Amino acid sequence: MERLDVYRVRLLSVCLVAVMVLGGTHAKADYVFGEPTNLGSSINSPYNEEVMAMPADGLSVFFVSNRPGGYGHYDIWVAKRQSTEDPWGEPENLGPTINSAYPEFYVSISPDGLTLYYSDGPPYWAHRPGGLGKGDIWVTRRASVADSWTKPVNLGGAVNSTDGDLCPSISADGLILVFTRDYSYRQPELWLATRKRTSDPWDTPLKLADVNSGWDYAGSISGDGHTLFWFRGGAVDDNYMATRAATHEDFGNLVKLPYPVNTDSLDGMPYISPDGSVFYLVSDRPGGFGGHDLWQVSIDPVVDFNADGTVDKTEMGIMVDHWGEDYSLCDIGPVPWGDGVVDVQDLIVLAKHLLPVFLAHWELDETEGHVAYDSIGGHDGTLNGNPLWRPAGGKVNGALLLDGIDDYVSADFAWNTWKMIISATAWIKGGAPGQVIISQADGSGYGASWLYADSSGGKLTTKLMDPQPALVSESMITDGAWHHIGLVWDGSFRHLYVDGAEVARDAATLSYTTPCDGGLYWGVGKNLDAGSFFSGMIDDVRIYNKALTPEEIAALVQ
Repeated sequence: MERLDVYRVRLLSVCLVAVMVLGGTHAKADYVFGEPTNLGSSINSPYNEEVMAMPADGLSVFFVSNRPGGYGHYDIWVAKRQSTEDPWGEPENLGPTINSAYPEFYVSISPDGLTLYYSDGPPYWAHRPGGLGKGDIWVTRRASVADSWTKPVNLGGAVNSTDGDLCPSISADGLILVFTRDYSYRQPELWLATRKRTSDPWDTPLKLADVNSGWDYAGSISGDGHTLFWFRGGAVDDNYMATRAATHEDFGNLVKLPYPVNTDSLDGMPYISPDGSVFYLVSDRPGGFGGHDLWQVSIDPVVDFNADGTVDKTEMGIMVDHWGEDYSLCDIGPVPWGDGVVDVQDLIVLAKHLLPVFLAHWELDETEGHVAYDSIGGHDGTLNGNPLWRPAGGKVNGALLLDGIDDYVSADFAWNTWKMIISATAWIKGGAPGQVIISQADGSGYGASWLYADSSGGKLTTKLMDPQPALVSESMITDGAWHHIGLVWDGSFRHLYVDGAEVARDAATLSYTTPCDGGLYWGVGKNLDAGSFFSGMIDDVRIYNKALTPEEIAALVQ
């Protein structure tokens, strides 16, 4: 199923070192960082965007910027979206109740979006009146997300001091507050305060002696309070993390986060999303909109447990074998680091990778009978004519031999391809010009040959997205050797692959496609025409409802 691309495989060896130490007494899940992406022009500007936080629903993002339109210096802004799949809307300034002529420089928000903590800048800046020292932490509240924020209140002497106190980060339960104390101008350290109930005052803060090294800034606590991220200054400004098994323990296991979280550019002000699946940071790396920009990096659990390049029923079996155990390989939920036990949380994460992407997989490893079983989606195929099973003759274990006369397989796999992206792959050996490997029947629309050999030279061709003209490659596939063939429709381009390499692609030239929701055939064209029956072996037919990357296609050939 879903394969680790080359980029992520390079990261894995580095990231595994970090995750092996996560969680104190519990070994946690392996994970990889995805490719960093800029939050885009609706959030970022030619000015500096410095810090961000969001409620648990992910529908609003609060961030700090010195862009025009504010009340002076740095202000707190908010952008909203209708769903987590929608783009961010135009940011709005939180207004004069929160923002002032002085800098509002850091922000942290409760999961329900009703309590906002912020600070008024480092000690070498001017600060709003009413504070206790060279920078203070403030809190404001609202009754609901539709209500206005109340006048900010200084957090008081339990947390704030005569030094600079800034960069608050609140845990999900509101009982842990991590902040930065800069007591000597540009020599910040991380501190932590706790309380037993949200109605209680904060206890006396403690300096995180096991974390600090002399320039540690902008700590960000995970929702459960077990993981701490922060920004360490030095020759290169980078992001670090430390962990603990329980909130009453000290942080340990310090790890400098790997590339691409850290680069040769400034990378700091870390923040992890409420669900733990996305790492956010501030960076001036290339590709931004100017100044400091906000970037995001996905944190993805490694779900390919047996490292065979696919996620399928084998992973499900491995998880079941270790159900209820503290088994780090399968402890992938909640994302990204698990919880120390293999349970339904891990099954939920695995299912997200298993079912929505890998729609069908006909391994064709049967030894007898008239059914080609789909090991993923339950779309079993029916053998027509008299195809022969070849248990030891396939490219991947067994294969199915078709005679080119009346043999083919039909599967009740209705899918309206004109509305969806799709990838289809298979191994083949043999065939002749004009013969079809995979096609889709008309159903209530008009079917098409997804993968076939063109009639003139036996070159891999597709007619998917009819009435788009056929896309013909230059790669002959009917030479009697085993070939891995693939088709990807990503919504804009059709791609053809042979033996792991892209051999043809074209852009959609029509503004419409013909609806098609018929079942699948392999080994014959959609109309069962005599010249379309395939003569040779077919093995390992796969259908995905995602556009496989070139790296994922190449990995299938290994």
